Amino acid sequence: MRVACSELRVTETRIPQLITIKKMSKFITINPIDNVAVCLEAGQKGETVVIDGRKIILLEEIPVGHKVALETIENGKNVIKYGAPIGHATEEIKIGAHVHAHNLKTNLSGTITYSFNQKINEIRYSKRTLTFDGFRRSNGNSGIRNEIWVVPTVGCVNGQAQQIINLFQKEVNPENIDAIEVFKHNYGCSQLGDDHKNTQKALADIINHPNAGGVLVLGLGCENNQISQLKTVIGDYDPERIKFLVAQEVDDEIEAGVELLKEIYEQMKNDRREAIPLSELKVGLKCGGSDGFSGITANPLVGAFSDFLIAQGGTTVLTEVPEMFGAETLLMARAKDRATFDKTVSLINDFKEYYMQHDLPVYENPSPGNKQGGISTLEDKSLGCTQKGGTATVMDVLKYAEPIKVKGLNLLSAPGNDLVASSALGFSGCQLVLFTTGRGTPFGSFVPTMKISTNSALFNKKKNWIDFNAGQLLEDKTMDQLLEEFIQFVIEVSSGKKLRHEESGFKEISIFKTGVTL
Repeated sequence: MRVACSELRVTETRIPQLITIKKMSKFITINPIDNVAVCLEAGQKGETVVIDGRKIILLEEIPVGHKVALETIENGKNVIKYGAPIGHATEEIKIGAHVHAHNLKTNLSGTITYSFNQKINEIRYSKRTLTFDGFRRSNGNSGIRNEIWVVPTVGCVNGQAQQIINLFQKEVNPENIDAIEVFKHNYGCSQLGDDHKNTQKALADIINHPNAGGVLVLGLGCENNQISQLKTVIGDYDPERIKFLVAQEVDDEIEAGVELLKEIYEQMKNDRREAIPLSELKVGLKCGGSDGFSGITANPLVGAFSDFLIAQGGTTVLTEVPEMFGAETLLMARAKDRATFDKTVSLINDFKEYYMQHDLPVYENPSPGNKQGGISTLEDKSLGCTQKGGTATVMDVLKYAEPIKVKGLNLLSAPGNDLVASSALGFSGCQLVLFTTGRGTPFGSFVPTMKISTNSALFNKKKNWIDFNAGQLLEDKTMDQLLEEFIQFVIEVSSGKKLRHEESGFKEISIFKTGVTL
């Protein structure tokens, strides 16, 4: 049931997707019409800086990644960044003042009525003959890893799943396998409605994922998520590669589980990588721990890669719906047709209504870490966040845990939470997630999750977390130069190069929960 919508006139601003960074002293400007600049090196109170040829005296300290006013902004007037409003001033902001959450407030509220004003962009990259070395599956799909997975149907058997893996590795010492994992979760029982269905769909998606060369599905026997029902959600599967075990039906589930893993391993041990066209790559787009440089370096780089991969015939998926709020019209304008536009409108407004039905503010964003990094409002965050989707046409809109059906740019319904959203991208079939960050995080989802830093300071400080440095765009690299390096790095990772979280052995899943628990 829809709640009442509030009317709001939508700004038709378009963001230049390949940002030309003007490095002027300690500050950078993004768009010629912006009335704020972003701090590249900390500015001191009383310091005179030159920005766009103008001498500006800083009225207060400006932290790295934060904004300074380029002109006096009257109370109630819009603050412009990326060539678009990111909110309005809550007091007069003088030229040279720090512009942030203390004097800037979002313009957004409630759901919105939208109009379809289509604006499709031309593909800006040529097609090249590129491949990655992956694994061809019997159903024709391709994976970038060859792993053994144990998938519990219910949280009650998480411990038994781990014991099975431990004993199997001790007895067999498997070779030519990228990893052996159990994906623990706390669901599969005491769930109703959409929560129960989402758990089934998510687990079925993992079981069918091409990064797994073999899967043992471990059930308890009395849970709501019965294996017999789960099989109907899984659909067709290879019985040589996917095995099922109900713990309550055997005397020793550990011993039985180990024997089944041995059978799976016999099918996998001779698997070898082969050249696969880049067009078969499906890549998830995600950001977390964003800062003031996210929309200037890492997200535009990932957006450029998204456009490049789509030009090769590949697929990318953009999610984090709450972090589209305030920039959604940029995506809606690129919908391939009216039906896709309508699905995008539902994606946005349904997620807002989910918040409102729980009596929570729709725009409770950005997070404390985002604010510390220089992001002031949700528009500020969203206008940077959505750049990961590049300029390509939106081909389809996916429900949570719905498999990808169409190549090109897809939108996916999932929240902004790092692990929930990254898991959702994997559930839909992405073999790899590109994860941009300005603050840093060590986590990893069940598919390779590449951490891309927005700044060099983070890359140099947390080399055990970060895989690629987009901060080079603020130094000596052009977008074209760094994009070429990034393409080659993605191919290397897709061909078997391990990411930082894979080296540390840290992988997990998180399933989206919205309802009650019995």
